[in-house]
Amino acid sequence: MSTDLSLAFALLLAAHLVLRLWLSVRQMRHVARHADAVPAEFAEAIPLADHHKAALYTIAKQRLGMQETLVGAALFVALTWGGGLQWLALQAAALAGNGLGAQLLLLAMVFGLLGLIELPIDYWRQFGLEARFGFNRMSPALFFADALKSLLVGVVLGLPLVLLVLSLMRHAGTYWWVLAWLGWAAFSLTLSVAYPALIAPLFNRFTPLGEGPLRERIGALLTRTGFRSSGVYTMDGSRRSSHGNAYFTGMGAAKRIVFFDTLVARLQLDEIEAVLAHELGHFRLHHIRARIVGSLLLALGWLAVLGWLCTQDWFAASLGVHAAPGMPEQALALVLFALVMPLFTFLFAPLQSAYSRRHEFQADAFAAQHSSAASLVRALVKLYHDNAATLTPDPLHSAFHDSHPPASIRIARLRGLAGSANA
Repeated sequence: MSTDLSLAFALLLAAHLVLRLWLSVRQMRHVARHADAVPAEFAEAIPLADHHKAALYTIAKQRLGMQETLVGAALFVALTWGGGLQWLALQAAALAGNGLGAQLLLLAMVFGLLGLIELPIDYWRQFGLEARFGFNRMSPALFFADALKSLLVGVVLGLPLVLLVLSLMRHAGTYWWVLAWLGWAAFSLTLSVAYPALIAPLFNRFTPLGEGPLRERIGALLTRTGFRSSGVYTMDGSRRSSHGNAYFTGMGAAKRIVFFDTLVARLQLDEIEAVLAHELGHFRLHHIRARIVGSLLLALGWLAVLGWLCTQDWFAASLGVHAAPGMPEQALALVLFALVMPLFTFLFAPLQSAYSRRHEFQADAFAAQHSSAASLVRALVKLYHDNAATLTPDPLHSAFHDSHPPASIRIARLRGLAGSANA
């Protein structure tokens, strides 16, 4: 049976690999075919040279993404049927015995290895790709400082949760995953509240928005939409990149509104207000709550699947891992599940993207009602231009990868809303 299931997993991996690579090739070809002409609806705002640069940037990102996909597939094979995970598990058992220490050591070795392999890819993305197109503002020292901080934060936050899950797997019986989910839910909600004040400032400087016309305009928008937050901040995103953005963070009384300093410097007052109105739409229309509830329910479902797989001997065996005395079985199950799960979740990416796009359209309509659709159009076009976002994505690639609607469709809807408001 394990041989048949090994073949099934191998075919699933191959199908996943082919699908991702095929989508990337489609994206590159589609963007290249439209690189020499700016879409008519953007022709007045975006020069042809910048449109061509966006095409080259998109193609370069796809090529790097394809290389990452191939590296990921090679690592999957090396860790599973290649015997890598089996060897690491035996080493962990030999070094730390048959207990919680061996479980933690195996997880540290596996995810440490994956992190070390990912680090040079991230470095090239920042100092090769992003620098080549003029977006990088990060120094190598800041890059490695961020990597070290991320590692330390991950250990401090993740270690207690991992210890809880491993302990429950070993001692809580068949339905350990229910208790693990309760722990995960509490952890996620607590982190959402704590992140703005305790974690985000480790990486960026957040400055309260000073007195002036922008703050007055934002205050009026918050009042008429009934939104309360712990403050409006600008973030020093320009230390790392010239890309601009705005976002909400936190929950409850800890909610913050954050603008990248690059966005504030680039947009006019009415355009910033429109961008914020869009983000407020996500809150007022309960999108954020729906996403949190949805993510927690998905986590419950996946933990239930993991709980069942832990009782099935064929799962590890079909992936090249065979039981041996002292082997850290719970940590092995977690690693194998983390490796296999993306092969399944990617198939549902279009559904997730469609759900997210529906929210984006609704937030745009909210912004048009409480601010200005025309101002949001101008803001989005500037952001597309400044971020070198492609205006001509391949529809199928976009359906799998893009949480926001394609630029032409989104702008057309907003202009329709603006026309309705002026009628």
